[in-house]
Amino acid sequence: MNIKPLADRVVLKPVEAEETTKSGIILTAAAKEKPQIAEVVAVGPGGVVDGKEVKMELAVGDKVIASKYAGTEVKFDGVEYTIIRQGDILAKID
Repeated sequence: MNIKPLADRVVLKPVEAEETTKSGIILTAAAKEKPQIAEVVAVGPGGVVDGKEVKMELAVGDKVIASKYAGTEVKFDGVEYTIIRQGDILAKID
């Protein structure tokens, strides 16, 4: 069973946040911020969304920076994912 996003949505898997700061301070789970860097695990087909043609510019495996509080978080088979609109993705990391 897989997650298949619809329209202009993308499924992201967060990249693990750093456990320590640059100065060596170990962070607890409560002190960590929600990671903004994620890996694309599924891409919707695009098409007409809200009357406009949307071309999907991402591919599975791309690393991206997403808006901090955008999307819907889901847990599927014990793994946390975020389903987000392509427009809420700020940048692609090369």
